[in-house]
Amino acid sequence: MEKIGKVTLDYSKYPGEDFYCDGAVEDRILEIVKSKTPEEYQAVIEEEGSWPVLYHLSALRENIVEWIPMEQGAKVLEVGSGCGAITGVLARKAEQVTCVELSKKRSEINAYRHKECDNVTIRVGNFKDIEPELPADYDYILLIGVLEYADSYIGGETPHEDFIRILRRHLAANGRLIIAIENQYGLKYFAGCREDHTGQFFEGIEDYPAPKGVRTFGRDGLARVIGQAGATDHHFYYPYPDYKFMHSLYSDDQLPKPGELSDNLRNFDGSRLVLFDEKHVFDGMLREGLFPLFSNSFLVVVGKELPVRYARYSNERAPQYAICTRIEQTEDGGRIVRKYPLCEAAADHIDGEHMAKAYAELAKRYAGGRLEVNRCLSGDRANGQTPYSEFAFVPGTTLAEKMDERLFQNDIEGFYGLFDEYAERVSYRNADYAGSFFSRDLIFSNILVEGDQWTLIDYEWTTEEETDIRRLLYKAVYCYLLEDERRAALDLDRMRKRLSLSPVQTAEIEREEMLFQQEVTGGRATLAQMRERMAHPTVRLEDMLKAGMGNAATKAQTAFQIYEDTGEGFRETQSYVLPEIRVESGEIRSEIKVAPEVKRVRLDPGSRFCAVKLREIVFRGKALALRDEKVISVNGTRLKSSDVILFDTEDPNITIDLTKVKRSAPENADSEIKPEPDGEGILSFGLRVDILSGEMTEELIRAKRPFF
Repeated sequence: MEKIGKVTLDYSKYPGEDFYCDGAVEDRILEIVKSKTPEEYQAVIEEEGSWPVLYHLSALRENIVEWIPMEQGAKVLEVGSGCGAITGVLARKAEQVTCVELSKKRSEINAYRHKECDNVTIRVGNFKDIEPELPADYDYILLIGVLEYADSYIGGETPHEDFIRILRRHLAANGRLIIAIENQYGLKYFAGCREDHTGQFFEGIEDYPAPKGVRTFGRDGLARVIGQAGATDHHFYYPYPDYKFMHSLYSDDQLPKPGELSDNLRNFDGSRLVLFDEKHVFDGMLREGLFPLFSNSFLVVVGKELPVRYARYSNERAPQYAICTRIEQTEDGGRIVRKYPLCEAAADHIDGEHMAKAYAELAKRYAGGRLEVNRCLSGDRANGQTPYSEFAFVPGTTLAEKMDERLFQNDIEGFYGLFDEYAERVSYRNADYAGSFFSRDLIFSNILVEGDQWTLIDYEWTTEEETDIRRLLYKAVYCYLLEDERRAALDLDRMRKRLSLSPVQTAEIEREEMLFQQEVTGGRATLAQMRERMAHPTVRLEDMLKAGMGNAATKAQTAFQIYEDTGEGFRETQSYVLPEIRVESGEIRSEIKVAPEVKRVRLDPGSRFCAVKLREIVFRGKALALRDEKVISVNGTRLKSSDVILFDTEDPNITIDLTKVKRSAPENADSEIKPEPDGEGILSFGLRVDILSGEMTEELIRAKRPFF
């Protein structure tokens, strides 16, 4: 046993070494959590610009489970807790949290970042060793990004079913198992994202042709696994964009509407293709009822259904504005909308009294007009409950979607007809209203249309300062354009003239909106901005075609990438691009540091058909036999007479199995490599790369000449 702060670590089942590790970056994360407070993590994330640091430390990771309304006194088991990305929110919601994690270092990271939590115990070791000692009274058991590794955790012929079956034995009578996992057939994989676990293009949708000890499932496949584990009561949710950095959660009872799914570029950890615009494909799928099959991720509640039907997180904001909006089912089968603060600092922002006052004032302003204001029903801060404000649930289609229908059908006059109706409705003011309350939220996406009824559903940002209505109308159009690049077809000059605004005035309105957004975010970088900072290549199909499949993809094709396997296979998250090395025809020489836990290293010389001549590979001062296939394996064709490999693939790779490298000393000739005292080894290599066309490569292989 060990105590880090108030957190208890139980090492009674720890095998004595970590069998997987992300290398030096985990040391860096441990250093961060020891020296910084959780409130400082965001600044560190922005400064580091590192995917692992972002992935492990971002508070946005908590969204995937924050919405779960846990009962007072809840007892929780988190299997595969890692560096504690969701442990903190579980500790805030539950009375007791038990974590199970194989890695000691990751458990230490978890403990240091949550050292003030006296209700957290981390059991370090293999789940199979710990499981027999676990009680059978957990209200919630969580598998967040873990089920896909069941083959490693459990083994056997049916590891995924067995994993679920074992865990269900540890639930209380009405307990729930929560599973979050990527969708094998998520739309992003068809659009050109690499498979999250293997880092390969299309591997999941090709049904994992090469076994790697990890796999995900489609919706029906996952439901079948759960059913075969004996769980007949389960409920699907759809985290968007995915479960890792979810900002919206949908259910079968509250699916997204066309126009909502526009946040699709999420290649934080590696390059990706963009074969089509996912937003527009999602829109079509939503109209055809196909979204549940192609959602990028699933969250499944195994057990009794939860009342939440939808959640939307607005927490890429300054703390005082960070909130969650939920649609919940009431006991009588109806629906209600509630807004919750995500921290104490945001409680005043959506205080029930404040929202009720805003509703009352806006309702008076628009009384007798043709714009309804969604009713604020109540708010509660009593009995230590989480404060919230409550609103009526309103059906309908957003005005933005209605306007899209006109714009994308090139019905410009129809579009302006809708805009004029919008202008007339929002400009109305009851002559008897003496106040000055006004809402900044009067944008198209915040107005629901149902027949002739138009309802403002969100008035979070309400002010007592009157504004020039023309400025509000222009702001609504400006925000509409920013939400979807296809809307750029709209002529802003025509709109400016229609509203009798000068270029100087519209520039000022745009600047004011930018400053307002900066105030709301507190100047922090959004995930979209972090993706840009990480500078992973995004190669668009149309650009590749225009450039003859060449220039646009050059950066991705010619990057020399290194992958490291610490025992879980090669993953994109454990790879990096060698700086200042571009794979063109010619000689390449470099050396890299290899951590002691790395078992295999893979050299990826670009993403093109090529011929590679190996000059030398040296590890810890020992030159490796270049033709020893036990040590150096390739996915290309070796020439018999030389150390040349012909790669008839756009993913050429050379794998070096460091566990098979023998020491140079004779007495150790048959032993596997051991870490040197300094803990690192130097791997140097020299090779020549000649880029070939696919046609030429295929001809050479087809010829089957004697030198092959």
